[in-house]
Amino acid sequence: MTETALNTENFKKTLEEFYSATSLTREPKARKMSSRLDLLLRDRKGVEFIYEQCVELQNKGIFEGTAWNEPEKLIPSLVKGTLKSGHPASTFEALSELRILAATENKNDKLDSETATEFLEEVVINNLEFVFKDLLEDTRQKMTDNEIQKVFTLFDFIMDKLDLNGIKAALAEELFLSCAQRPVVTRRTRNIISTVKNKIDISGDTRGDETLRFYVNALYAPSPLSKGNPNYDEYSRKINNASNDELTTEAEHLSNYLNETGLTNPFLALFMKRAMLQKNEKLVTACMGLSKTGKAQFENHRGFIYKIIDEIVTPVNHRSAYGLMRTLERGLLERSDVRAAINNLRTARLHPEVEESVLKSYIAEKGEITAKQLLLSAVFRILGQPLGVGQGNNNTCQSARGISMWSRHEPAKLLNMIITVCTRNNLIMRFENEELESGKLIKGLIDELDYDLDAVSVVLVPHLDKIYNEMMRRAAARGEDPHKWVNPAMYGDRVPIGFASNYNPLNNSIQDFKGFLKIFYAAFHPDYNENTNAVFPNPLGIYVTSAQGEMIGFHAIALLRTAKRENGEVRVFFLNPNNEGRQDWGQGITPSVHGNGELPGESSLPFYQLAARIYAFHYNSLTVLPRVPMVNTEEIAKIKYMAKNSWGKKYVWNEIQKIW
Repeated sequence: MTETALNTENFKKTLEEFYSATSLTREPKARKMSSRLDLLLRDRKGVEFIYEQCVELQNKGIFEGTAWNEPEKLIPSLVKGTLKSGHPASTFEALSELRILAATENKNDKLDSETATEFLEEVVINNLEFVFKDLLEDTRQKMTDNEIQKVFTLFDFIMDKLDLNGIKAALAEELFLSCAQRPVVTRRTRNIISTVKNKIDISGDTRGDETLRFYVNALYAPSPLSKGNPNYDEYSRKINNASNDELTTEAEHLSNYLNETGLTNPFLALFMKRAMLQKNEKLVTACMGLSKTGKAQFENHRGFIYKIIDEIVTPVNHRSAYGLMRTLERGLLERSDVRAAINNLRTARLHPEVEESVLKSYIAEKGEITAKQLLLSAVFRILGQPLGVGQGNNNTCQSARGISMWSRHEPAKLLNMIITVCTRNNLIMRFENEELESGKLIKGLIDELDYDLDAVSVVLVPHLDKIYNEMMRRAAARGEDPHKWVNPAMYGDRVPIGFASNYNPLNNSIQDFKGFLKIFYAAFHPDYNENTNAVFPNPLGIYVTSAQGEMIGFHAIALLRTAKRENGEVRVFFLNPNNEGRQDWGQGITPSVHGNGELPGESSLPFYQLAARIYAFHYNSLTVLPRVPMVNTEEIAKIKYMAKNSWGKKYVWNEIQKIW
């Protein structure tokens, strides 16, 4: 008997006990019932079984005495918080969603179909992280694996049953903002588009229909010859038989979708391959939509680029096309050290364990793609999209930040690290004149790597994580925040020597917060730093907070630049490597990724709002400290109030001035 079958049999017994319970015994029987429900809700068959029972359970009083007793009074926006709160609340919430889903099919006379549908549409919109299995930072921190599995299974079932036409506008906006960030890993975006294609009628004439059709076409019909989604052989025959004018039009359409969305498709790969084989430089550059910079790079390194296209660009490995295009636009192939490192990686023999890990990062039929192709594809995407690096569902923000920073400013160093790990399954970094060898270190912050990452991150992160953890361990007892020493050692000489932290790890207190903020303003605010911008990314530590402003944990980001907008607002632009640049941090602090001058991959906030969440940064003491007395203390007081009434509730505040 399977585990689900056993749970079902146990549930049936408990169900009989609940149905025969008196008013005095119903509440304890309901609690016992919730435990059985919790187990069944973790897999699809269990959910299907409960769905058949949910209305009768409701009518027999399972919700009596709970917040779910009157479904017509429930609020969709509160569902997410309850699902995150754990059993038994999450179990009752899941059961409630199922009985509301039953009402959409006219199986529950306590709610009409229209009201139930509207309720669940809003629930889906508010819970896209569960729908598409891309969890935010606070969710990963709060929920256990069993709870996550339960909620994932619930939403899989809802998405299969619910008419999704009512959420078209929300999905269109989600796709636009997701693509605007140009993530290296696009699995979530592709899953949304696949859901739209297979489950939603988008033939209408609304703005939402039009936008969704655009994104569906970006993957499945990006050009005239790809209409009807032909198979690879059919499409190859079409382009082989096409006229020059038809091929030019085809290239224009393919490049338009590529540049508008950052998404690739098999047709682009096939077209690029055909143009490369015919040595048709004009079509190769046209299908990528290269600018003058990219075209110049192509002309200078034509033979090298043709080798790359020949080796890694395939219908299965089509994502490499966007990474290659962005690498050309960055002009990286002009650097001899970058070209030499890529060549070395092309000919390197992968360590067997590394090869196995790389293949785990890709979900496809075996034999369709090699580990080397996957790895080189990821290398070009990391080089071309340094602000699109994400940590996946791993507590490794510091490693993802490092990969992004090295890609932007030390690409050859990054490539050499990749080569070392790929061939030796080991990595050495220096910390205060001592070599730290990842192969000889205890585990880092992660117990088990989640492979929903790009192949470069899959290769590097386990080693970087162990080295970072060892650096932190060695610097932990020095009476100051260990990042003071670890960040320069980890990320390199471009990190300024000056360091400020308002968090005292020895007594878990906040120290001289006003002085700390004054230094931050003097270092980065254009009104005080003579309008100079950061030349290199600055590693920042922040307090991550929930939508209620509650402390969740520490997080690593990178400050990229600041700018004064036309309306006079000063905004700070930063890299947030946690996969999604939009969050709600409470107190009205909601980073944006588009519409406020952000470049692809950047998040931004008003300067004072980010200041209300930071705990550590680096600065040049020679230029910054003389400016500190000029900083306006009125805004500092506002920020301190915000901090003390959010994450600051967790700490003792020490007002004694620190000599920075």
